[in-house]
Amino acid sequence: MLWTVLYFAAVYGIISNMNGTFFGNIISVAYLMLFLASGYFIAFNVFPREGRLLHLTLGTAVGLLMLMWLPALFSFVLGFGVLSQLLALAAALAIGAKALFRGVRLLLLPREPALKPYLWCVVPTVVLLCVLLCTHVLPLNEYGGLSSGQSTYGDMCMHLGIISSISRQGFFPPEYSIFPGQAMSYPFLCDSISSTFYTLGASLRFAYMLPMMPAFFSVVSGVYLFFEDWFRDNKKAVLAFVLFFLGGGFGFAYFMNGIASDPYNFTRIFTAFYETPTNLVGENIRWVNVIADMLIPQRATLFGWSILFPCLLLLRRAALDEEDWMFLPLGVMAGLLPLIHTHSFLALGLVSVPWFIRAIYKKQSPKKFLLYGIIAVVLAAPQLLLFTFKSANSFLTLNFNWSNETDTFLWFYVKNLGLIFILLPVAFISAEDKDRLTWLGILPLWILCEFIQFQPNPYDNNKLLFIWFAFSCGLAASFLIDVYAKLDGIKGRRLLAGIVVIAMTLSGILTLGRELVSEYEVFSEGEVEAAMFIEENTPADAVFLTTTNHNNAVAALTGRSIVCGSASYLYYHGYDIYQREQDIRAMFEYPADSAELYEKYGVDYIYIGPYERNGYLLSHIDFAHLELIFANDTAAIYKYQ
Repeated sequence: MLWTVLYFAAVYGIISNMNGTFFGNIISVAYLMLFLASGYFIAFNVFPREGRLLHLTLGTAVGLLMLMWLPALFSFVLGFGVLSQLLALAAALAIGAKALFRGVRLLLLPREPALKPYLWCVVPTVVLLCVLLCTHVLPLNEYGGLSSGQSTYGDMCMHLGIISSISRQGFFPPEYSIFPGQAMSYPFLCDSISSTFYTLGASLRFAYMLPMMPAFFSVVSGVYLFFEDWFRDNKKAVLAFVLFFLGGGFGFAYFMNGIASDPYNFTRIFTAFYETPTNLVGENIRWVNVIADMLIPQRATLFGWSILFPCLLLLRRAALDEEDWMFLPLGVMAGLLPLIHTHSFLALGLVSVPWFIRAIYKKQSPKKFLLYGIIAVVLAAPQLLLFTFKSANSFLTLNFNWSNETDTFLWFYVKNLGLIFILLPVAFISAEDKDRLTWLGILPLWILCEFIQFQPNPYDNNKLLFIWFAFSCGLAASFLIDVYAKLDGIKGRRLLAGIVVIAMTLSGILTLGRELVSEYEVFSEGEVEAAMFIEENTPADAVFLTTTNHNNAVAALTGRSIVCGSASYLYYHGYDIYQREQDIRAMFEYPADSAELYEKYGVDYIYIGPYERNGYLLSHIDFAHLELIFANDTAAIYKYQ
């Protein structure tokens, strides 16, 4: 199935040829597959007693880990170029070959999850994710411009800028191309993984999408296998899986009022911008859908979870099922998380603490548990000290009930999580001891998120809270399956079960329906033409004066630096951009008096497009003495130096 997805990725690469070549796309697919194959051989060698599904899932996670880290390690020394990518590939092949030749399949019959429920859950979900990805990342629209979906309209442009600037400028570790001179306070490996393919000659669109597809598989398969391994019951695993990816609260009720007399109150779900049953800020509905609002737009979350959920499976088995030999590989995988997704590293650490205390109390391999922690901390420490802590110290604040603005504590969770939250207390009480123990491991994470805000945007706490949500979906699903079994022989139990499941998933289903039909132009045809000119005719390290719109064609599509980017990105990364915004206004409106500012920011080119014309009082005669190097109906580019 994974290879089928990658085949269609190659097909998309052939038809999406913006600033890339067919040959570069094919090279990129081959490069990715070699890393994934190497990861599979490593998983096969390290986990010989496991079944094929776990080998494939862990192998994908390990392959992605190497694909993010090996090019980065060489790039720290050599810069981000083709040589670093080739050396990374050689290292991956050497590690994979060693694992392959050392691996000896034990003559055991490992326990394998039932294949049919696994396929019915994993395959449609991965296909849905890939469809949304391909329709949400720069498809060519009927007007010759490039589009996005609803969920990618915001974050995608930032990621495109990081991907293209790392590749084109070659500076590593990267600086912000939208805030030149500042080190990136963002876990950049989730984007440098695509910079690898852009450097190898793939189109920007294809480079963006390609590594996300196996990451989708790693997350989706990891979630299912985590639930199946926890309960050893495929019915509970299936329901928990459905609740995690589709579960939501009672947000759908806000769209049912007066539906007979005014259908627009319902149909606006599919037409309005971010008015869905899982994201309706005016009604304090903030518990978003995992697929639409986390995995598709948020690359750090996607690649973090692609490692985190396989790690959670290993941790639960090592800590609670006493398979302590898993602690060693777990420590290595955990220690590589911070520069991919710091929230995932924190979540794994917080889950580990109560289970470590239990291991000490029960005297169940506390030394090996401690070794796991030491390995993870030793590997993570340089990442945290050199990158994360430089910005995170200013992020941490006290804030009770994270994103709740108007409701009481309980009502906020009741209407946002619906029956999943309502059932939690009774599900916990009726659960078996091992299931209660598993859920209690995640409880400190939820409590911490209710009191500490980890980033300037309180909404971002959901990157941690959704891990608690996954465990809670498991507990609620187990309870519902047990209740359903006890109702055996009672008339109408299937109807009742259907009503309950619909009530728990309707908000998520409607949200995904909205995502499937959403389309917004993010770059016009004229902006794309200007970006292509910049790519072909200006130095990679050139600095452009533009406005600070988030969908900035120069920053996103060319990899060039601009004086300052959008506050919607930089503010939430801890930067105050007010002074740069004022300086940009002065340089556009009073260029003759702003020579010192042009020199201060090293401006090489001036880009004037629709956002610049609408945002500033421009007098083109002030730029008449400059060389006009490009012009179309949309944009003009002047050479300043």
